[in-house]
Amino acid sequence: MSTFNFKYKKPIVVSEIGCNHMGNLETAKELIKLSKDAGADVAKFQKRHNKELLTPEQYNAPHPNPGNSYGDTYGAHREFLEFTVSQHKELKEYAESIGIKYSTSVWDITSAKEIITLNPEFIKVPSACNSHFEMLKVLRDDYKGDIHISFGMTYNKEQEEIIKFFEETGSANRLVIYACTSGYPVPFEDISLLEINNLYTRYGSRVKEIAFSGHHLGIAVDIAAYTLGAVYIERHFTKDRTWKGTDHAASLEFAGLQKLCRDLAAVSKALTFKKQEILEIEQVQRDKLKYKNR
Repeated sequence: MSTFNFKYKKPIVVSEIGCNHMGNLETAKELIKLSKDAGADVAKFQKRHNKELLTPEQYNAPHPNPGNSYGDTYGAHREFLEFTVSQHKELKEYAESIGIKYSTSVWDITSAKEIITLNPEFIKVPSACNSHFEMLKVLRDDYKGDIHISFGMTYNKEQEEIIKFFEETGSANRLVIYACTSGYPVPFEDISLLEINNLYTRYGSRVKEIAFSGHHLGIAVDIAAYTLGAVYIERHFTKDRTWKGTDHAASLEFAGLQKLCRDLAAVSKALTFKKQEILEIEQVQRDKLKYKNR
């Protein structure tokens, strides 16, 4: 990517609510409203069909972190956090009624088919599922919206296979791919922001957009990701980082998300060339201060 020829687009902030609603529909709506008030563009959730996604052994095993579990088994925990399709429809309608977009990550074929019926603007595929080609085929062939895919914990060869899979049907122009490190939270030295440059080099002319999904602390890195060319900036969001659950610790609270949206908007305005050699704001100072040869 040449920084001199690159045309920056308005950043799009995705508030990844995920399962931070703790299985409560009203809490989910509150998090949508807080996302909107903070300035985010999209409120995003997750959809799983747990008995399809998990083996019986995984479903019936104890949660690896009992303190964060909402059930006696991992399967029961996951079921507690799931919303039905009708509940997702209600969340989508609520989000749209207050002026923020709705989206969802899908983890399996059943969930993909269910969310397609809601026809959101885009559907996300998490890093853990980007090699699930049966599910990718459903999204590619049965859904007309954009498909966002995270490339965390994914070899370059696997990334290429994913892109080619969508190119087979001329659908890669609907792909938004995310530079991502899969960890919760991720230390700064493992964020590897320059992977955004690598994605541009390999796929910039083959997909719709390049994006960034962060699981780190703070918001400085996200600003850098945008300046490197990430159009979508996705961050986990919660009302209270001390709430029960595994994602809260790597999430932004309201003040953090609000500052992120504010700072991205400011940087977006600043990333331009001068419209003329001496700007109007400078001319006043030039007339007053500039040294003149006599």
